[in-house]
Amino acid sequence: MTEMNFDAFGLATPILAALKHAGFVKPTPIQQGAIPHGLAGKDVLGLAQTGTGKTAAFALPILQAMAGHKLHNRRFSTRALILAPTRELAVQIEQEFKKFGAGLGLRVVLIVGGVGRSGQVARMSRGADIVVGCPGRVLDLMNTKELIIDQCQFFVLDEADRMLDLGFFPDIRKIVTHLPTRRQSALFSATMPAEIAKLAEGLLHDPVRVTVAAVASTPARIAQSVHFVEGAQKRELLVQLLRDPAFTRAIVFTRTKRGADRVALQLNGAKISATSLHGNLSQNARQRALDAFKSGEARVLVATDIAARGIDVSGVSHVVNFELPNEPESYVHRIGRTARNGAEGVAVAFCDATELPYLNQIEKLTGIKMQVASGTRPAQAMPVKKPQRHPDMVVRKAKPATAPGAKLGAKPRRPQYQEKRAKVA
Repeated sequence: MTEMNFDAFGLATPILAALKHAGFVKPTPIQQGAIPHGLAGKDVLGLAQTGTGKTAAFALPILQAMAGHKLHNRRFSTRALILAPTRELAVQIEQEFKKFGAGLGLRVVLIVGGVGRSGQVARMSRGADIVVGCPGRVLDLMNTKELIIDQCQFFVLDEADRMLDLGFFPDIRKIVTHLPTRRQSALFSATMPAEIAKLAEGLLHDPVRVTVAAVASTPARIAQSVHFVEGAQKRELLVQLLRDPAFTRAIVFTRTKRGADRVALQLNGAKISATSLHGNLSQNARQRALDAFKSGEARVLVATDIAARGIDVSGVSHVVNFELPNEPESYVHRIGRTARNGAEGVAVAFCDATELPYLNQIEKLTGIKMQVASGTRPAQAMPVKKPQRHPDMVVRKAKPATAPGAKLGAKPRRPQYQEKRAKVA
């Protein structure tokens, strides 16, 4: 693919000025492949993993079309609708539209859950050029006629595979039925399972397919290593690693929300500034956590997989998989938070004996054997122990009240725990 710069696309002067001010000089492969087709009014099916610049790939053609056709917006209506799977990604897309379209005087409205809807309704009452949102809240406002999309000219579905994982497809199908038939659409995804292929077939009209990288590939500029360590020793090892000044800005991934809070608490106790990010936080709390991490107030962001996709924070030097994900694709998305825009990065994984199957799946998917930083690789995985009842306790189920001999209207007996009698040898 021939190297070019953004001037070659013929974008409006205000857009080019905004790109230059933001430090965008040369388009990424997904931008170079998708933008010309978007500018030509064609539907686009983009296959690319996170961190490849997908937002600009669909945002710039939309902004270019609107730059030359300013309209008076109807109350509660929008000219473009962009759907994202998470609030964080939606916020980021909204900010990118505002950044690239700073000189166009367009109205961009964010519609997501986790915050009050009244403010969003008030902004929509004036009409919008571009709405960026998550399916749940978008459908909520559509049901009350406080978001009208029957004259929407542009529709974008971002991170479609993540939408599938989160169960948003029923909401998306309902939303699509309200869109006009004549529109320009784009769908972006890191993978293309059968369900997404079927959705794309019904959503896009004669689309141009632009493929950049498979989800199995990991950026070549990321140095990957693994520490084999017992679960109880992970936090101590994490503190030890983060004391290294080379960890200038790190994201630590845990498997659970409670685990993220615990790890962040321990790091702060060790005088390592950290904040947590997960789904139990309100939208405002999540945004504060991201802002603290971006500004450097917090050197470490401890997060669940909610931050693995779509969160673009520059200068992330390290990604630490405190707990390995049970889906190998999630590992690829996690470590994609570093080595962005041509920079180098480091990905560190912690693996105890119960997580060995996850590590094996990751190495099989990526085709990379991780370098062992410490510890010894277990010969075989240790099964996860499930909690069991005490051997001397059994549960006796209650008989129904209608059992023979039971009094009419009598309450059923509650299950009783009875102690087994020990057999005499």
